[in-house]
Amino acid sequence: MESDVLVVDDSAAIRKILQRVLRQTGMAIRSIHEAGDGEEALSVLGQHSVHLVLSDINMPKMDGLQLLASLKASAQWRNIPVVMITTEGGETKVAEAVKLGAAGYVRKPFTADQIKEKLVGILEPALPL
Repeated sequence: MESDVLVVDDSAAIRKILQRVLRQTGMAIRSIHEAGDGEEALSVLGQHSVHLVLSDINMPKMDGLQLLASLKASAQWRNIPVVMITTEGGETKVAEAVKLGAAGYVRKPFTADQIKEKLVGILEPALPL
């Protein structure tokens, strides 16, 4: 099954890099939507159905943790897996994201392999051994 992904980051350059990295993973991705902050992400989610959200933690207006909390509080969006992409060196915000229900996190800078490793099992069902 092809998946639709939402990339949320206040840096347009990081959004483009993530789009390229997602395409490089070879995973079945139909479309990639983007948003510059949590508020914009909620607007995009109101218009498009997505199977995965990749979100930065530190953003203006509504940060990634606030976005994650909003998604998990919504009956409509609570089952969408959210993977946090972060520059956070400390464990506090990462731990908070996991507590809020994040499916995982990847630290910047990242590689295509790191993204793929994190997404296997989230987007594609695990294959039997």
